[in-house]
Amino acid sequence: AAGKKKAATFVIDCSKPVDDKIMEIASFEKFLQDKIKVNGKAGALGHDVKVSRDKSNNKITVTAECAMAKRYLKYLTKKYLKKNGVRDWLRVIASNKDRSVYELRYFNIADNEAEDEE
Repeated sequence: AAGKKKAATFVIDCSKPVDDKIMEIASFEKFLQDKIKVNGKAGALGHDVKVSRDKSNNKITVTAECAMAKRYLKYLTKKYLKKNGVRDWLRVIASNKDRSVYELRYFNIADNEAEDEE
């Protein structure tokens, strides 16, 4: 019998942009569910991949029973940010504390007070 595959769990921490109301976490969750490809088919997650969100701290957890690259989630996250027009303000970076966590952080712009007035 084949060995039991270990499930890979990735977390995307969206707390900063969601708190500032520039991003809707429910639509991001739906986007991931529609776009993640399993065996070459987008949206057909089946039992292999689960996308869930934690409302209390605005994190999305993706659990994959099949092979999935963490980088793929970064790619999809960037695609979502671009689609919603906030790619210029947010970046997707791996957390320093836990490598299976991606954080959405703001670019450090010195003149962002001027943009906040709009």
